[in-house]
Amino acid sequence: MATWKGLDVASEGTGISRPLSEQVNLLGALLGQALAERYGPSVLERVETLRLLCKEGPEGRGDTRAGRTRAAELLATLDTGELKEVLRAFAAFFHLVNQAEKQEIVRINRERSREGIRPESLRHVVRGLREAGVPLERVLQGVERLDLGPTLTAHPTEARSPSVLERQRRISGLLEALSRGALTPDERERTLHDVAGQVALLLTTDAVRRERPSVRDEVEQGLHFLLGTIWEVVPDIHRDLADAVEAEYGVRPSPGAFLRYRSWIGSDRDGHPGVTAQVTRDTLELQRIRALARHGRALRDLGGELAVSDRQVEVPPELASSIARDLAEVPRAEGLARRLRHEPLRLKIALMRRRLRALATGSTPETYNGAAFQEDLAVVHRALEAMGLEGVARHGDLARLRVQAGAFGFHLATLDVRQHSQVHEAAVAALLSASGQGVDYRTLDEPARVALLEELLRSEAPLLPEGTEPPAEAVDLLEAMTVVRDAVAREPRAVGCWIVSMTHEVSDVLEPMVLARQVGLWSLENGRVRCPIDFVPLFETIDDLADAGARTDVLFRHPLYREQLEARGGLQEVMLGYSDSDKDGGYLAANVALHRAQETLGHAARRAGVRLRLFHGRGGTVGRGGGRANHAIGALPAEARSGAMRFTEQGEVITFRYGLRPLAHRHLEQIVGALLEGAVEVPGASEADADLRNLVDGLARRSREVYRELIEDPAFWPWYLGVTPIHAVTGLPLGSRPSSRGGELTFEGLRAIPWVFAWTQVRALVPGWYGVGTALDEHLASHPEALSTLRRGYRAWPFFMALVDNALREMARSRFEVTELYVARLGGPGDQAFLQRVRSDYDRGRARLLEISGEGALLERTPVIRRSIELRNPYTDVLNLVQVELLARCRKAADDPADDAAAGVVLEEALRSTVNGLAAAMQSTG
Repeated sequence: MATWKGLDVASEGTGISRPLSEQVNLLGALLGQALAERYGPSVLERVETLRLLCKEGPEGRGDTRAGRTRAAELLATLDTGELKEVLRAFAAFFHLVNQAEKQEIVRINRERSREGIRPESLRHVVRGLREAGVPLERVLQGVERLDLGPTLTAHPTEARSPSVLERQRRISGLLEALSRGALTPDERERTLHDVAGQVALLLTTDAVRRERPSVRDEVEQGLHFLLGTIWEVVPDIHRDLADAVEAEYGVRPSPGAFLRYRSWIGSDRDGHPGVTAQVTRDTLELQRIRALARHGRALRDLGGELAVSDRQVEVPPELASSIARDLAEVPRAEGLARRLRHEPLRLKIALMRRRLRALATGSTPETYNGAAFQEDLAVVHRALEAMGLEGVARHGDLARLRVQAGAFGFHLATLDVRQHSQVHEAAVAALLSASGQGVDYRTLDEPARVALLEELLRSEAPLLPEGTEPPAEAVDLLEAMTVVRDAVAREPRAVGCWIVSMTHEVSDVLEPMVLARQVGLWSLENGRVRCPIDFVPLFETIDDLADAGARTDVLFRHPLYREQLEARGGLQEVMLGYSDSDKDGGYLAANVALHRAQETLGHAARRAGVRLRLFHGRGGTVGRGGGRANHAIGALPAEARSGAMRFTEQGEVITFRYGLRPLAHRHLEQIVGALLEGAVEVPGASEADADLRNLVDGLARRSREVYRELIEDPAFWPWYLGVTPIHAVTGLPLGSRPSSRGGELTFEGLRAIPWVFAWTQVRALVPGWYGVGTALDEHLASHPEALSTLRRGYRAWPFFMALVDNALREMARSRFEVTELYVARLGGPGDQAFLQRVRSDYDRGRARLLEISGEGALLERTPVIRRSIELRNPYTDVLNLVQVELLARCRKAADDPADDAAAGVVLEEALRSTVNGLAAAMQSTG
C-alpha cells in the first residue's frame, strides 16, 4: 500500500529547515492515515499516484508535462465522488502545511531573539537610528508623530469556512506545543493523538460555507481578532518601543496610544445593501458591550494585584479625593467602601468596575466614557508612583491596561462609514427636489454645484422643513448619519470618518457634509464649523489618482472647507484605492500613479498648511497593493513619510496576520519600525532623479496602453469568462457583500477581489505584472542605454526596487504550464491567441526585470520562498487538474438539459471546493 509521504526530509527537505520538514512529514503521515481509514487504501494510493505523476512524471523520468497529462487522464475516469475524495486530500494537506509554515515563522523569530537583537524588531530599528546619528530629540519627536490605524474590512477574500478555521486554530496550538520540545514522552504521545484527531476531523469538515455570512457573522469574526490577539499584542508593541528607546538612548518615552484599530465591518455601505443604518447601530453597540466586558475583566485582575494597604503606605490626596467623588456618584457603594476601607487602590478599581457594569446594563444614566476611564487609570498610576511603586506602575498589568484603554476605549475599534459619491449625489438631488426650491441638481455644472452646496451649508434653515418626510433616496443615508451623530455624542471615537468612494470633484466631498448638516452632525455656529468626524475623499482610478493633488488643492482653498479642516484640528485624511486602480490601468501604471498621487497630495497639504494622513486601501495580493507592508512603507515618497498612516486588512490577510499572537506581533513591529524611520527623516534616504522618474513614467504610460488593449479587446471578456473559474468564484458565499456591482457579470461591474482571485486560480496572476514586459522590452530594445538607469534606480530608489521585486515574485508564483490546461480544455478555437499574448508579456517582463535586478533566476535572492513554491507546485497542479475536469463537466451539464439537476448541484459544490483548495495552496484569494 502507498503511503502519503508529504515533503519527505531525505528527498525534498534540502530547501527548508529540518523542524519544518519534520512537522510537515508528521502532518502528511497523519493525513495519509486518516485518508486510508476514512476512504480506504485505494484512495490513498490514487492520491499518491497523482502526486508523483505531477512531481516526477511517468516512471519518475522528470517529464512533468507528460505526468500532468497522465494525471488528467486518470482524473477523467473518476466519478464526482471520487474527485471530491482527491480534492479533500490535497486541500487538507495545504491547510495543514500552512499551519506548519506559520509555526516555522514563529520558531525562526524566537531563535533570532535568543541570538541577539532580531532584525526588523523595534530594538533593531532604534539602534539603527542611533548608529545613523539621529539625536534623541528627533527620535522622541518621531515617536510623538506615530499614528497607525490598521483597518479591518469584511471584503470577501476568506475562502475557508469557520469550521475549517477552527480546526486550523486547534492544530496550530498543538503544533506549537510540539515545537517547544518541553513535553514529557506521555505528554508528547497525547499531543500526537490530539493532532491525529484534528486531522481526521478536518476531513469531515465542510471546507466551504453553505450560505453567505450575514453582516453580523462578519462583525463577530472581526471581534474574535480584536478581542483576542489584537487586544493582547497592542500593549506589547507600545512596551517594545519604550524599551527600545530606553535601551538605546537612556530615556524612556511615554507614547500615547499610537496604534488604534479601525473597522469597516458593519459600516461599509458602498455597494452593500445589507449594511443598513440599523446594522451600523447594532455593530456600534455590540463593540461597546464587548469592550466594556473586556475592560471589566482586566480591572478585576488588576484589583487582585493591587491589594496595597493604607496601613503600609500613605494614601495620596489625589486618590483619596477621586474615591470620595466616586462614592458620591456611584449608587449603593457603601458596602464596597466598608469592605475595602483599608485598600484604597482596590476600592478605586472596584468603583470603576461598578461604572462599567452600569454602562453595559444601562441601569443608571451613567455618563462615564473612555476618556474618563483613561483619567481614572492615570490617577491609579500616579498613586502607585507616589507610594514608591514606580516599577509596578510602569511594567505591570496597569501599564498594559492603560494602553488598551487608550487604544480601544469603550468603542473597541473606530468605525468608518463609506458610501459611493453617486449615492450622495442622488440623495442631495432628491432632497432639493422635495424642498420645493425648483433646483434640478443633476443638471448643474461643478461650479454651480459647489456654490449651491456652500449656500446650503451656510444657511440657517433646514433643507427640508420640520416634519417633512425625506425622499426615499435619502432616508437610509440620513438615518445612517443620525446613527453616527448619536454614537459620537456618547463616545467621540466611536466613528472616525465618512469616506466618499469615487471622489471626482469638490462637490463629492461637500455633498455628504450637506447631508450631515440635515441631521445635526455638521453645523456652522457663530462662523465656526462643529463636526466630530472627518470627510475623506477616496481616489481609485488612474485618472483620479493623477488629479488627486490638484483636486485637494482646490478643496483646501475652498473657504468653507477650510473651516471644516479647522474644526478637525487641521488634519485631512485621503484614501487611495489600490485594487480598482490596478484593475483600471494594470500593475505598473497603478503603482506609479499611486506613488505620484502621494507626492502631489503631500505637496498640496504642505502648501495649505494641512496635516495629511494617507489611508492605503491595500489588499493581500500584489495586484491589489499587497506584499510586505514594512517594505511598502519604506518605498513611500518623502512627502508621505509623516509617521501617520492607515491601511486596510482584509479577508484571509486578517486570519494569517492575527491568527497567532507572535505573527501579529511581528507584523506590527515591522510596520511601526518602518513608520518610525520615516517619521524621523533618516539622513541619506534615496529618491529618484528626474531622468529615472521620467523613464518610469513613460514605461507606466505604455504599460497602461498594453493593459487596456487587452481588456478592451471585444473578445477578451468572453475568453476570461470561459477559461477561468470566475463564475465559481463569484458564486462562493465568501462574504456578505456582492462580488459584482449590478446583476450581470461584466468587467466594469466585477469587483477587484474576484478579478484577481480568478487569475490566481488558473496560476497566471496577470494583475501582478501584465503590461510591464511589453513596455520594458520595447523601450530597452530601442534605448539599450536605459538599462543602466533602471539598474541604478533598482539599487537606490526603494519604490522602484519594491515595484520590480513584487512583480518578480508574482511571476515566480505564475505557472503557465497549468494555465495552458485551462485554455486547451475550456477555450475555443481562437483562444490560444490570448494565452500567447499574455505569455509573451510574461516572458519579456521576466527577462527584462531579471536584467534590472541582476538576478540569474526568479527569486534567486530569496531561496526559501523559491523552494517553497517549487515544493508546492506538484500538489497544487493536482488541484488545478481536478478543477479543470470539474469545470468541463459543469459546462457540459449546463449545455445538456437532459442531465440530472441533482448531479449538477453536486458538481457545482465540488467545483467550489476546488476554489477553496487552490486558495489554500496559493495562500491567496484576492
